[in-house]
Amino acid sequence: MRTLTRVPLLSSSPGQQRRSQWWNAQRPHATTQRHIPARLSFATFSSSSPAGAAAISASALKPVVVVGSANADIYVEIDRLPLEGETIAARAGQTLAGGKGANQACCGGRLDYPTYFVGQIGDDAHGRLIEDALRGGGVRLDRLARVSSAPTGHAVVMLQSDGQNAIIIVGGANMSCWPEDPRDEDLEVVRSAGVLLLQREIPDRVNIQVAQAAKGAGVPVILDAGGMEAPVPDELIKLVDIFSPNETELARLTGMPTETFEQISRAAKRIHEKGVEKVLVKLGAKGSALFIEGEDPIIQPIIPASEVLDTTGAGDTFTAAFAVALVECKPMKECLKFAAAAASLCVQVKGAIPSMPDRAAVVELLQSLPADAATK
Repeated sequence: MRTLTRVPLLSSSPGQQRRSQWWNAQRPHATTQRHIPARLSFATFSSSSPAGAAAISASALKPVVVVGSANADIYVEIDRLPLEGETIAARAGQTLAGGKGANQACCGGRLDYPTYFVGQIGDDAHGRLIEDALRGGGVRLDRLARVSSAPTGHAVVMLQSDGQNAIIIVGGANMSCWPEDPRDEDLEVVRSAGVLLLQREIPDRVNIQVAQAAKGAGVPVILDAGGMEAPVPDELIKLVDIFSPNETELARLTGMPTETFEQISRAAKRIHEKGVEKVLVKLGAKGSALFIEGEDPIIQPIIPASEVLDTTGAGDTFTAAFAVALVECKPMKECLKFAAAAASLCVQVKGAIPSMPDRAAVVELLQSLPADAATK
């Protein structure tokens, strides 16, 4: 018989210092404890810094809620991908917390915005690794479930020397043991959200159920296309306000080429025809573009990184940072710029969750740019 428990909240002492100097503090195995309030409280965000003041300015807004996957990412660093039938040696390996849902939730928490994560982990060491990482990122965990009948999801991340990666996912608790009907407490959190973030590493039926609850409460829904290769069900896509694929996912889901910007524009129009008003396309080294039905696209170039160590989690960082800026009522151009800065910092650190920048680092990067550098 399946058993399910809620992960208990852990509060640190009120005087405990939150993470500072993000860039210098990055270590692949480091997790940092932050004060997690017993109840959602905006008063815990300090106003002693510009980052804290920005978070407090959002205090009248509703939280970001992420429903999605949590994985243990098993990293192997290699010079190249193996050929069929070939065995090669890795230069190094380690296991870090990840998963598209957990990544996006941790990004929201690191950006000093109240963020809930609704997801499932197994009752195992990988689950505890993820729990600790999310707690260290400031994520609310009272809607994280631990199941005993399935292992925590995991992924094998083959990281090449140029920072590019190939990933294989094992669903585990992400894809099984979800209740037939969503738990009332989970739906209550979704209905209270300022924005709902979804991905495709959990069953489509779960995404549909929570998206329906969000729609009924007037909560905007962002669906990241990453995860399953299967077509997005029409029942889900019609509930989505912002659909966010990368160019490869856009090509696969529309059956259209996406090698040029004109082709990407036509593919985005195909998504509009399915009932989605906004299509946010992540273009890798070419930046990003937001296609709003009936309007000219908004183009955001990348903000160059000093070095690219690992692109894992960059797309999740971009999507989550965009969502945070959106719920803070920033104009769309500013949302894209904020997301681009967060993604630029992300790729300079190995690991998904360890690479998520805090708000102070993002603001500092944006302020260091020439006035027009982030928008041309």
